[in-house]
Amino acid sequence: MKKLFTLIAFGMLFQAAIAQTDTATVAKDTLWLKEIAGGLNLNQASFSGNWKGGGVNSIAFNVYLLGRANYAKGKWSWDNTLDLLYGVVKNDGEDGRKANDRIYLDSKLGYKIAPKWNIYFGLNFLSQFAPGYDFNTEPRTLISKWANPAYLTTGFGAEYKPNDEFVLRLSPFAPRFTFVTDTNLYLAVPENYGVEIGETVRQEWLAFNLFAEWNKKFSDRFSLLMRYQMYANLETFAFDTIDHRLDAGVVAKISEAINVSLTTLTIYDIDQDEKVQFSQGLAIGLAFKRGNFPEKK
Repeated sequence: MKKLFTLIAFGMLFQAAIAQTDTATVAKDTLWLKEIAGGLNLNQASFSGNWKGGGVNSIAFNVYLLGRANYAKGKWSWDNTLDLLYGVVKNDGEDGRKANDRIYLDSKLGYKIAPKWNIYFGLNFLSQFAPGYDFNTEPRTLISKWANPAYLTTGFGAEYKPNDEFVLRLSPFAPRFTFVTDTNLYLAVPENYGVEIGETVRQEWLAFNLFAEWNKKFSDRFSLLMRYQMYANLETFAFDTIDHRLDAGVVAKISEAINVSLTTLTIYDIDQDEKVQFSQGLAIGLAFKRGNFPEKK
């Protein structure tokens, strides 16, 4: 519950900042665009003791917040994204378990060198709110938690931005720092997320990073967000050591306050697991959106 309050507090602060400049144009060549969207999804199921179809009583919820704040003046731009997601499912006779958990922060400073090209410096942070467990052991085993792991990726390179929907960043110099602050976590996760056992941070200096995002609104009621990140450590370069992460989400609006959303996350990171990891969620619930970003057609 404390994690839920933290997520909601993030959103309230971001929304307060947006409210101050919903339609703010500071000067002729200065423009802030801000937006926050979020929602709460609840699912519940129950069955009588003699229900022949099979089933288990359960309750689940997830809450999400997506915020953007972009600034432009002349050839300079500063783009910021906040993406938070947390969900829990509770089946009858079992402890509550996480269904979703994501903290994503991205900040990029750019300078225009051509109509569709910028040079940029960026910071990207990835982690989670709550502890994660392996429930296949008895008792359950802690395998992750806040800042275990956490990834801070920097990047300097070129950005291709043909329109407001698509962006591609290529960074030939992208140092990354992987944090595992619990020095005993390796007992449950021998790979220790790539951090040397006994240490709390792994530094990767000579690396290449690719980032691509497509945020498409097909209509007033249907939108798609896809975000792909690729990271290659050039010092230990091999095909199977390249990290891949693909986030995808589809939102269909039923009414002004109710949305249906489908989210997926696909990860390949040999420092976490030798196989591809995949998660998916489908939800319906209350939603809100506020800001002064122009509507995409």
